[in-house]
Amino acid sequence: MKTIFILFDSLNRSALSCYGGSIPTPNFDRLAEKSALFDNHYIGSMPCMPARRDMHTGRLNFLHRSWGPLEPFDDSFVVALRKAGIYTHLSSDHNHYFEDGGATYHTRYNSFDFIRGQESDTWVAMVKSPLERFREIYHPLQIGGKKPTAKRMQGLKNMTRFKADKDFPIYQCFDAALDFLENNGTEDGWMLQLECFDPHEPFIAPESFREAFPTAYEGPIYTWPQYRSSAGDTPDEIAEIRANYGALVAFCDQQMGRLLDYLDAHNAWEDTAIVLTTDHGFLLGEHDWWGKQRMPFFNEIAHIPMMIHLPDYPDSWGQRIDALTQAIDLSPTLLDIFGLEPCEDTLGSSMLPLITKEASSIRDLAIFGTFGAAINATDGRYTYFLYPEDMESKPLYEYTLMPTHQVQMFEVRELVDAELVRGFNFTKGVPVLKIPALADAARPPLQGGGFAETRTCLFDLKSDPFQMKPFRQAEIEQQFIDKIRAEARRHDAPAELLERFGLAGEAGL
Repeated sequence: MKTIFILFDSLNRSALSCYGGSIPTPNFDRLAEKSALFDNHYIGSMPCMPARRDMHTGRLNFLHRSWGPLEPFDDSFVVALRKAGIYTHLSSDHNHYFEDGGATYHTRYNSFDFIRGQESDTWVAMVKSPLERFREIYHPLQIGGKKPTAKRMQGLKNMTRFKADKDFPIYQCFDAALDFLENNGTEDGWMLQLECFDPHEPFIAPESFREAFPTAYEGPIYTWPQYRSSAGDTPDEIAEIRANYGALVAFCDQQMGRLLDYLDAHNAWEDTAIVLTTDHGFLLGEHDWWGKQRMPFFNEIAHIPMMIHLPDYPDSWGQRIDALTQAIDLSPTLLDIFGLEPCEDTLGSSMLPLITKEASSIRDLAIFGTFGAAINATDGRYTYFLYPEDMESKPLYEYTLMPTHQVQMFEVRELVDAELVRGFNFTKGVPVLKIPALADAARPPLQGGGFAETRTCLFDLKSDPFQMKPFRQAEIEQQFIDKIRAEARRHDAPAELLERFGLAGEAGL
């Protein structure tokens, strides 16, 4: 078997025309026509690297720690494939792999390509930044306000290198993947992970793509919204950001076409499985928010695309699967494609039986969230946002042997009260550090203003698919609480976390 695992970042389900989206995406549609489409696929842990730990291990990251590397005791589907003799290759422009908090993911593969220049990748060197020139070109919020952040400035420096289509990292990312296929496509027993940072912000694409999304906006360049309320933005500003996102999705779609053309030319559909998904979505002004993380995880963020092409099951091509699935089901699915068992401590389930009709469901609940915020859950009919009664009063700890945040190690002041404690049911007998999660630590989204709209509520997705009418209903909430408690215990969640959410008691209490 051969497999191409295609992973985009921040690819909104509502952006794809095969999911009824408003942006023409003919090449995603081409893949959809030869794939099973999952209509109830959800995220797990947020954001980028926590989501990838979920995908590797088949377990939820956010119940025990925030952003960080794979741990020494972690299972990884990539390692399992390698041990089974399957060659694994990563072609990616995802710069977070090369920061402190992502440093152990890409090295699990037999080989990898890294394409430079996305977002705040420390790539373009400018000793003195042309700040005044940037102020003339870009919207004030693009720069980061009166005090530009190093992340924003680095991103603007990187953008100076993108002129022609071939200069953009996503173009080079597909080049690298196609090069792997040209050199190895006729061999058997490999998995290519083609991972694209786009359409993650900043939403920049060649001008030829932007021309298809006209707006009335006449201000400076505005492609990079901050994670904040959009309530103060003008309708033209909101339209401009959405148009830039649309142009970038269209660019992604064109690049997808290059890969699908290869599959057509080499009849690779007949012997190559393809899995396509994303880590999470992105709010583009819906619910009066930009971005992800700070706000509740509405379906624009949490409900994501998933497509699986199985060459041996042509009857599944174009099939819509309504069963509930989520990110932790990806690891056992990719192993199952090669006929391999799930990793030892995986709690996800393979999605293949849903395609082959051997099962009608694999889960009745998906829980998702980010460290320190809500435990969110869906059963496919309702979504439940469960927040602590008091976000600050209950203790919160990180459990890890790899104490790093996104772009830096834990500070000494975070570690002085750390203690080595008994591990969990997935640490294979290894103790872990129990580290107080300080309220001003450098973990997202604390540096961006902290969590907002922290209220427990329900949404009825059948009568209110856009989640505009929050409500409370004791009987439904108790059912969710009982299921969340069971799932948290299955993940061996820390005792103080259960207490934090009022889950320490028995079911029905």
